[in-house]
Amino acid sequence: MTNRPKPLARSLAELVVIVIVALGLAVAIQAFLVKPYEIPSSSMLPTLDINQRILVDRVGMHFSSPRLGDIYVFHPPASETCASVRQGQNGVGQFSPEACDTPQTQESGQTYVKRLVGLPGDRLSIVDGHVIRDGHSEPDAYITTCSGAGAAGECNFPRTFTVPPGDYYMMGDNRPDSLDSRYWGPIPRAWLIGEAFATYWPPDRIGSL
Repeated sequence: MTNRPKPLARSLAELVVIVIVALGLAVAIQAFLVKPYEIPSSSMLPTLDINQRILVDRVGMHFSSPRLGDIYVFHPPASETCASVRQGQNGVGQFSPEACDTPQTQESGQTYVKRLVGLPGDRLSIVDGHVIRDGHSEPDAYITTCSGAGAAGECNFPRTFTVPPGDYYMMGDNRPDSLDSRYWGPIPRAWLIGEAFATYWPPDRIGSL
């Protein structure tokens, strides 16, 4: 008995099906499991550099609570100024002694990458770029410090505030140069997309986060 070669049309049809299935799996993985992101700015230096690529776990958000100190991708508020004119930075560039703690209701379509520094109910203040949480300074060896940066306003919000129930406070590791919750407030859990768990590009920065 001899094996007959498959008709060309049948082989092409099988190839098309394989490609469609592969693309479907790739889309499903990015939509529900793991999604790659590129770092667009310097706000997470020195942890993440501009154009560095990271992988984000989208599944874990459904089975565990966000963890303090981890890095997350999320949607920020549609407005990048505080809902309270007495907090954060006002329209003429003046800084209040209190970071923004007023949540906004309108979600942006943009994606940001920051570190979670405050959980619901935490009492926070920011001194020289360091987060003081419930009276204790965060273990922040990963940050770019503010000393000598000439960024007194961005780095100092000494008045203590409380993160509202159900909300999370996000800050970049580059404390003198990061647009984050200090200016537009905490975000709800529903706006968190997933936890960044690894970096895969460039090759010399491959590793876990």
